[in-house]
Formats: sequence, structure tokens, C-alpha cells
Amino acid sequence: MKQILVVDDDPHLRDVVVYTLQREGHGVTTAHDGRAALAALLPPSPKTFDLVVLDILMPEMDGLEVCRRLRASERGHVPVVFLSSRDEEIDKVLGLELGGDDYVTKPFSPRELAARVKAVLRRADAVAASASQPPSDAPRPLRVGPVLLDLARHEVRCHDAALRLTVTEFGLLAVLMERPGVVLSRAQLMERAYAYDNLITERTIDTHVKRVRRKFRDAGHDPIETVHGVGYKLRET
Repeated sequence: MKQILVVDDDPHLRDVVVYTLQREGHGVTTAHDGRAALAALLPPSPKTFDLVVLDILMPEMDGLEVCRRLRASERGHVPVVFLSSRDEEIDKVLGLELGGDDYVTKPFSPRELAARVKAVLRRADAVAASASQPPSDAPRPLRVGPVLLDLARHEVRCHDAALRLTVTEFGLLAVLMERPGVVLSRAQLMERAYAYDNLITERTIDTHVKRVRRKFRDAGHDPIETVHGVGYKLRET
């Protein structure tokens, strides 16, 4: 059973989300605003969650700020699915750039929400499965230039400095690092990095690539090259 935190200030919508996720077999905890969400998510709270369904527009503290603080914490790996009544492309991109793994626009069907949550959890489970393999079966770390990606430990380092990537960003980088110098189209990245998620779009790929590159630039290196009109490739040095 996966443990999910649902954060929304609308009690009716919160009940709908809770019912939807409980029908899928998940354990659900709720929070009515951003500050309550952080209190549940961050230490010293003893409870840990497998995923957060997070509304953006809330009093006290909005969902974007909650996500920003979560990503900066020691529990920053927890996947986030944003909920928002705003359907503008810029809002979706902003949510993903701040570390969201997916974005669902209100009003939504319970089936759509359940599908998106399921896809993000599958991504997280794939990473966890690699980390739990016995040492003899664990995949070897990938090294290209100054970048080291350890699938078994879910760790990424650049120039020996540790980088913190979300589950989604980690999976995307892993696919590129398995084929250094090879150009992969957005369609190929969607197929290989997000095999369980047919809801991912090319625009989402671009946003996640942008986030990965920004984190590496802060460490003094940009491992990904844009091939205009085609896709992306990993630099070989």
C-alpha cells in the first residue's frame, strides 16, 4: 500500500481525491493548506509518503512554495503531482520546473488522476527496484565525463559533488547516459524514460530536461546538448 498526502483547501475536492486514491488501494493522509502539508512532510514528522497530490492555489502558502521547500529538504525525492484550476501552459511549465512530476488541471476525472498517480508511482518503484537489487545483480554505475550516475543508489554526482534529482529527472538522465553521443528524439525519450506513462508530452520532456541542465550548470557542467529539430543527446566529455 502506497502512502499519499493530499493537500487542498477545498474540502469537497479533497474528499473526491481521497475517495479516488483509496479505491486504488492507497493509504491517504490530508492537509488543508501549505503549512500543514510541510508539517506532515518534513522532519520532525515521523511519517513518510510515497507521493504528494498538491494543490497550487491555497491560503497561507501555495503549492509551488511547498514543492520548492520539499525539494530543498532531505525528503526532496518524494514525487509531486500538482493540481490546479489554471490551464495556462506557463503555469504547467512553472509547476514542472519547480520540481513537480506531473500536473493535473481542474476539473479532472477521477480516472485521469488515478492514471497519473499510478504512472508516477511506477516510475518511483522502478528506481527503488534498482536500488534494492543485490550487489551482484545491481546495474553498474554510469560515468560520462565528470558525471557519475549510480542506478542502484539513486545517486548523481558531477565533479564529485552530489546533485539532487527527482525520480522523473533521474530516469531521463539515465536513458541519455546509457547512450552518450546518441541523439534521442522526444518521442524516444518518452518511450524509454517513461515507458509506463502514456500521459507524458513532448513539452513535459523539454521542461524536465531544462531542470536537469540547470542543476548541472550550478555544479559547473552541462551534460545535455540540444539538437534542434531532433531532440537531445548526452555530451561525451
